[in-house]
Amino acid sequence: MNNEVSGYIVRYGSTRMIGEFSAKGLDELPRNASVIVKSDRGHEWGEILSPATDRVRSFMKDTKTVGRIIRPVTDDDYRLRDKNRHEERTEFLGCQDLVKEHKLQMQLVDVEHIFGGERIIFYYLAEKRVDFRELVKALARKYRSRIEMRQIGVRDEAKLLADYGDCGKTVCCGTHLTEMPPVSMKMAKLQKTSLDPNKLSGRCGRLKCCLRYEYDTYRSYKKELPPVGSFVVTEQGEGKVTNQDILSECVQVIYPDSRKSIVHRKDIQEVIKKKKGEGQPPGNGKSLNQKPAR
Repeated sequence: MNNEVSGYIVRYGSTRMIGEFSAKGLDELPRNASVIVKSDRGHEWGEILSPATDRVRSFMKDTKTVGRIIRPVTDDDYRLRDKNRHEERTEFLGCQDLVKEHKLQMQLVDVEHIFGGERIIFYYLAEKRVDFRELVKALARKYRSRIEMRQIGVRDEAKLLADYGDCGKTVCCGTHLTEMPPVSMKMAKLQKTSLDPNKLSGRCGRLKCCLRYEYDTYRSYKKELPPVGSFVVTEQGEGKVTNQDILSECVQVIYPDSRKSIVHRKDIQEVIKKKKGEGQPPGNGKSLNQKPAR
């Protein structure tokens, strides 16, 4: 008797798209199992990520079923995949020659030969709009297949071609990232990382996606710390905040006698708002916890 599951989340295609595929009549499929799926692009090679549960769907933007799982892969499928990969190299070089022949201002990046042969997708970079109608006709005659030209950006190029990042792990855009999150120098400054663009840039030449991962945590912790320049009351007396260590939730405090200490947020009894023009802060302020001010 089959242990049927209504559907699975599958990763498929060169750009590692993720979608839900139905699995009617199939035995239970383990995670990472390779399968042949039918999508709107044709028959494709896919990888099982998980069963399509309500909890998993809650993390996905598009919860519609995008196709169905045909079967687990066979030895013949592996041989066909190897054949397709060999053809992709030939198709890439052939397209490059035609691009030069038609004198098009575009840079060919990669080619994807759909597993079932229904279409061939060429990925390219271009600064301006490219009229590739004649190129598509020439490619269709040459390879006798449906041709699709897809313009991409430099971050998508890294997603297709990059292997490892500076951290030594496989690039995030090539593994778990389904979207490219917006990243800014503000995030790097808040986390007090190097501001050298060469050290902050990923394989695509843009700011690393990983700068986005902990930004919300840093921003949340920062809100709980007294700002640099404010005055606080601790067990050691009243002092001025000169620095913040956001992740450890500590601040550096300097006291009137030039003593310095690292104080955790929970050990700050009061934050004093200094009035403009006053040499000494007043004795009222904002309490950070339930301890009374001394």
